Amino acid sequence: MSRDNNGFGWFLAGLGLGALVGVLYAPKSGRETRQSLMDAAEEGRDFVLTKGRQAREQVGQYSDRGKDLLNAQKEQFKAAYEAGVQAYREKTESKA
Repeated sequence: MSRDNNGFGWFLAGLGLGALVGVLYAPKSGRETRQSLMDAAEEGRDFVLTKGRQAREQVGQYSDRGKDLLNAQKEQFKAAYEAGVQAYREKTESKA
């Protein structure tokens, strides 16, 4: 178990070292890098908002479809029940 934790620690150390080297050798200035990061973050936010909106619309469509199916099932059940009641009445009236 300690071996796995040690490997994960080395992974994190390598990740940090790679990020540091990347920043030191970046071809852009700090201002340009910050602007690029802000632009990427804004694009990511817009992407998430768009996907969230699409998901909400999809859920609404599924909900509407489910309500329609439920209403159709209710109508079928009601019609079957009424047909059964009518058949029972006809059967009991014919015996009398």
